Amino acid sequence: MKKIIECVPNFSEGRDQQTIEAIAAAIRNTPGCALLDVDPGKSTNRTVYTFVGGPREVVAGALNAAAVARERIDMRRHSGEHPRMGALDVCPFIPVAGVTMQECVEAAREFARQASARLEIPLYLYEEATEQSHRKTLPQIREGEYEGLAERLKKPEWRPDFGAATFVPEWGATITGARFFLIAYNVNILGASNQAHRIALNLREAGRGPDQPGRLTEVKGMGWFVDEYNLAQVSVNLSNYRVTPIHQLFEEAKKEAAALKVGVAGSEIVGLVPLEAILMTADYYIAKEDLFILEENQKVRLVIERLGLNAAAPFNPREKIIEYRVAEEPEAPLADMPLKEFIREVASRSSAPGGGSTSAAIAAIGAGLGSMVAKLTYGVRKFESVDRQMRDIIPVLHGAVEQLIPMIDADTNAFTDYMEGLRMPRETDQEKKARFETMQQGLKTAVRVPLATMQIGDDAWEAMCAIARHGNPASRSDVEVGARALETGIWGAYRNVVINLAGIKDPVYQEETQAAAKTLIERASRKCREVLDILDKR
Repeated sequence: MKKIIECVPNFSEGRDQQTIEAIAAAIRNTPGCALLDVDPGKSTNRTVYTFVGGPREVVAGALNAAAVARERIDMRRHSGEHPRMGALDVCPFIPVAGVTMQECVEAAREFARQASARLEIPLYLYEEATEQSHRKTLPQIREGEYEGLAERLKKPEWRPDFGAATFVPEWGATITGARFFLIAYNVNILGASNQAHRIALNLREAGRGPDQPGRLTEVKGMGWFVDEYNLAQVSVNLSNYRVTPIHQLFEEAKKEAAALKVGVAGSEIVGLVPLEAILMTADYYIAKEDLFILEENQKVRLVIERLGLNAAAPFNPREKIIEYRVAEEPEAPLADMPLKEFIREVASRSSAPGGGSTSAAIAAIGAGLGSMVAKLTYGVRKFESVDRQMRDIIPVLHGAVEQLIPMIDADTNAFTDYMEGLRMPRETDQEKKARFETMQQGLKTAVRVPLATMQIGDDAWEAMCAIARHGNPASRSDVEVGARALETGIWGAYRNVVINLAGIKDPVYQEETQAAAKTLIERASRKCREVLDILDKR
């Protein structure tokens, strides 16, 4: 898997467009970095940049951006609504894909080491990158902000982690580290800034102090007025959206606003957001309102509507959800082919795609026919009595189709390791041993893939029986063809398991796999007959 780290530097400039763009260009022009978002705020006089890349690349991108800021930002002239202590105020490194938190810690430390040397600035480590409890969080380090930094630097306990303990008036100090994905989230309040702040105090974990903690954990927040929106905001950082999700903050803010008799006009997400956080919110509203929504894009749309994410500024999922921004096109040359071309490829003078890929395609078509009938039954007035059953059936069959489609290419690719083993040298005993082990692992992969096809198909049988029992009777033949296709696809995958299993020399693996596959093929025959019998009796 490709290693992806997200870096979200916050610079203390949100009004000078030339400076904002110059920093963006420095990131954009760094090889291996992809600039995903630039979010300036005039009231806060702060711009949040979001970019991704490999561990080395993000460090280079952050350094290049900081170098531009060193030339263009002067903290002696800075003012804004947001707490800050430096021109580059905070620069977190966040794991996205294929990397550990420790790798992000190492990236933060490397950035701090190089930035302190090249730019002659002080840097503090925070969150996962430091073990000093008295200076682990942003509020702890930022206390006193830029204005109090000169005095703070004189204290031994506040000596920077990197760089000299010398006040740099035009820069201040920078905080860098590694953390979990933080969501910057604002709830729009049709009221005054002090009303928004009262709400924030009631909700944020710190509350009004040790004796008056807030209701929600892993939440930092404050209230302010945003001139360009002409409304107040409860502005929060959700430090861990799995502890306090977006929807919980939004609903609690609505309750607080109602108690103050002020209106809520939607909300906004600053920067990017993980897809998981959006889908968690979708699941909440689906359960709360007893909705039936299957497609991911519809779930995202539901969240946009319920949270009012378009109220202050447009929310484009393709631009705001990080997985959508960094996603690479899956390599699925067979599954992405037009049907006519796929059939011709099967018919060509080539061993691939062969029976395994074709079996996965046939099984997917079988489950797909069941899914089709369920979807054509659901929501039809004369079949309202079985809506609840369709709600249970549709996700299972729809999910089976989505899982079976990738198996079309996976089966063709399954022999890669085995073929590499065949090409390995075999002159010495050591080479022969390495070649044998590689080929054996390759054969096990060639067994695992069709076995997975069988297991996915097997998971669809109960739903196929249910659609035979409750689906639109006018679609009987579709369910019959679906059941036969699903059985055939599982049978074809079984034959691929058997033929590849014969070459594996591990008797225990052979016996256990053969038993599992035999159970699945026998069940497929039995369940297909059950589907057809149900239809015959209706």
